[in-house]
Amino acid sequence: MKIADQLVDSSFTAVINAPIESINIPEWAFNLSEAEYQSCSPAHISAAKTVGADGRRMSINVEVIGGSPMVQHYQEELSEPHHLILTSFSDVFSPTGRLTLHVHWELSVKAIGSNQCEFTNRVISHATDEMMKGLDRQGISYEAFKAQRQPHSINHNRSETPLFAASIERAALGVGMAEMVH
Repeated sequence: MKIADQLVDSSFTAVINAPIESINIPEWAFNLSEAEYQSCSPAHISAAKTVGADGRRMSINVEVIGGSPMVQHYQEELSEPHHLILTSFSDVFSPTGRLTLHVHWELSVKAIGSNQCEFTNRVISHATDEMMKGLDRQGISYEAFKAQRQPHSINHNRSETPLFAASIERAALGVGMAEMVH
């Protein structure tokens, strides 16, 4: 599948109150429970982990963005304690049919103090040649799809970023969600 035009490039940051040495983004991402994933956005439905045919770790995420369910098949591209890049050919189930887009998800953290870090959640999505053909078959212009999709994707990233940061902070400090309530 070929990657085509860029749909969205959004990046948001949040503070994590933990020392950088205690943060391991790949371990957090690939050990995220379904309940913890759901706590990071009301749009998050389910998450699971597996291993791809090539041996790389994968995170399978199901969420709803802009009213359209998505199934993301994130493969590990770069995996360092403070930097994780995942890519996915993601299925989007729109009211007019199923489309596939490419998503580049990048999570990183940098120290901003001895016990504080800045977390960045960047999501870049591109149309695929298959998606462009699907839009054409459905009589939807790429420009109309992009105009509808962009604000929903950006808003989703904006709202989940501080919740991901809080989840990473809990993992770094060894505190579970249940313990945070008490």
